[in-house]
Amino acid sequence: MAVIGLGAAVFDLDGTLIDTEPRSRAQWSRLFGAHGVPHDDALIASFAGRRGLEVLGELSHLFPGRTVEELFEEVVSYQKAPGMPVSEPVPGAVELVRALAGSGVPLAVVTSAERSYAESLLDELGVRGLLDLVVTAGDVGTGKPDPEGYLAAARDLGVPAENAVGFEDTPAGVAAVKAAGMTCVGVGTTQPAGALAGADHLVTDFENVDVVPGPALRVPGLRQSRPDQQGRTGEHGRPDQHGRSQSGQN
Repeated sequence: MAVIGLGAAVFDLDGTLIDTEPRSRAQWSRLFGAHGVPHDDALIASFAGRRGLEVLGELSHLFPGRTVEELFEEVVSYQKAPGMPVSEPVPGAVELVRALAGSGVPLAVVTSAERSYAESLLDELGVRGLLDLVVTAGDVGTGKPDPEGYLAAARDLGVPAENAVGFEDTPAGVAAVKAAGMTCVGVGTTQPAGALAGADHLVTDFENVDVVPGPALRVPGLRQSRPDQQGRTGEHGRPDQHGRSQSGQN
C-alpha cells in the first residue's frame, strides 16, 4: 500500500471517472469507415485522451474536401447512433469523489472533451456539484499531453501543482499530469499497464482507493512509489514543505 498526501485531486473524465472508451473508439471507427479511410485499432487507440479537433487537424489530409470542424461534428453525432456501446462509471469513482469532497479536498476535472459533453457526463455521474472546477477543451490553447489544463486547474484551485494528485487513464494524460509537476495515479481502465509507465502509481480502478486522515489517499496499486519518489512518501500522508507527500471526448 502507498499513502499519498494531497492538497487537491484532479481527475480526467473519459476512461477515468466513466468508461466511455468503447463508445469513443466505435465513433472514430465509424467516421473512418464512412469515408473509406483505412484504419486499425492501434491508430484509434492513439487518440485516447487527446482533443478531437487536434487529432483531426493532424489527419485532415485523409479526408479531402471536409473541414476539421465538419469531421468533428460528424464523429460527435455518432455518440447517440443505434448500437453504440453503453458507458458505465469506473468502479469506485463516484464514491471516491464523494469521499474527497467530504474531506474538504479541492476537486477539479481536466478533460479533452467539450464543455457541454463534459457537464452532461458529470451530471449523469451525480458529481458535478462536488467539483470546484471543470477545465474543458475550449478552456486551453493546447490539449494533452501539454500540461496547460492541469496547470490551469492548480492555479484556479489555489493549490501548488506539486501538492496535487492527478488521475489519468491514457499516456497523453499521464504525460500532462507529470509535466505539470503533479503526482500521477494511472487508472488501468482503457490501456495496458505498460502504456501508463510514466505514472507514479497504478490502480485497476478506484474500488480500493481510500481517503485517510491527512487528508491523503491510500492506494493499493499495481506498483508502489517509484525509486525517484523515495523520501516523499511515508505513513502520515501530509505534504512536506516542498509540496510532496511525506507519506502519493477524446
